[in-house]
Amino acid sequence: MGTFKIEGGHQLKGSIQPQGAKNEALQILCAVLLTPELVTINNIPDIVDVNKLIALLKKLGVKVEKLGKGSYSFQADDVNLKYLESDEFKVDGRGLRGSIMIVGPLLARFGKGYIPKPGGDKIGRRRLDTHFEGLIKLGAKFGYSKEEQFYGVEAKKLKGTYMLLEEASVTGTANILMAAVLAEGQTTIYNAACEPYLQQLCKMLNRMGAKISGVGSNMLIIDGVDSLGGTEHRMLPDMIEIGSWIGLAAMTKSELTITNVSWEDLGLIPETFRKLGITVERQGDDIHIPAHTNGYEIQSFIDGSILTISDAPWPGFTPDLLSIILVVATQARGSVLVHQKMFESRLFFVDKLIDMGAKIILCDPHRATVIGHDYKSTLKATTMTSPDIRAGVSLLIAALSAKGTSTIQNIEQIDRGYENIDERLRAIGAHIERVE
Repeated sequence: MGTFKIEGGHQLKGSIQPQGAKNEALQILCAVLLTPELVTINNIPDIVDVNKLIALLKKLGVKVEKLGKGSYSFQADDVNLKYLESDEFKVDGRGLRGSIMIVGPLLARFGKGYIPKPGGDKIGRRRLDTHFEGLIKLGAKFGYSKEEQFYGVEAKKLKGTYMLLEEASVTGTANILMAAVLAEGQTTIYNAACEPYLQQLCKMLNRMGAKISGVGSNMLIIDGVDSLGGTEHRMLPDMIEIGSWIGLAAMTKSELTITNVSWEDLGLIPETFRKLGITVERQGDDIHIPAHTNGYEIQSFIDGSILTISDAPWPGFTPDLLSIILVVATQARGSVLVHQKMFESRLFFVDKLIDMGAKIILCDPHRATVIGHDYKSTLKATTMTSPDIRAGVSLLIAALSAKGTSTIQNIEQIDRGYENIDERLRAIGAHIERVE
């Protein structure tokens, strides 16, 4: 198990480029199963979760060729469906949350799709009902083995229909969408997720020959086609990583430039950090964060009441950045209530911040009040364990601002979502060492 040793209290300086978007990559890679033709994808992040999915596609018989850094070609012209029923697949599929999105493409193209109950973050229950209810409405027969925790859907031919999703699940919408593009007739998905990454998937599928309208809205209309062709696609930069670097710059009083951020796809992220008093400057398609040598002050609501920052489906504020917001608030002037609505266990890492000296009141599993130190007392170094990807990076940011040397264990969780994070942080002056 790997460990990071971090000597905190150093100012950073320079520029950092965000990796390709993890959450987009997991959708886009599954979509290569929809066609026997060549699909080229660029700006793929070199992270554990994505590499696991690429390895899974190879075992499915997809021809994968690395063309350069972050660039791969995929050709699913000889898919090995027997692998889906093997014991090996039951192990491989369970190790990755994003593997659930192979089900829709396999069902649409081959008439069957299977998946073991996926693993991933320990951030509370993440139901699969939306995925399978949508596929059932398209005409699939659903089966589940409770003993093996193994799901399956089969259909001779999917037929388009109208559906209103119970929740605007991003992965659920992606899975249903990828099945519907090859279904017979028209499908309407209402209360669809509309994140930029899902818009990217829609645009890619349309280039492949799909007929999807309403892209960017919560109502997608899909006219089924008989087959899809090849295409080339480039990932957006990872908005969660961009938010992480904004928080890092503020906490360490560093001047940083985050390059090529695709501003139009950031939604509320810049404005939410500005509410914490952080200066977020736009320079072309870059973000510049000046050194906050005098700290930063949390705004209040217009009536003077305490600021509340909460998550919501897009275009609301992404839940993946609430952990970063919480950490950054520990050194602000003022107080903020962080309300994590969408996942029930994501705030359980705050005990580690309290051990470092942060003033945080955990009200319940979903709400925490943070009382900022205004740098009058710094966080203290400690030894901690990363519980999930986003909490892990939040603890890493806290350690980089803390006095002394901290140790973070279980860094495999961080590696699942952040590419060569220690090397990239050292390049801008961070004192961080990876110890195996």
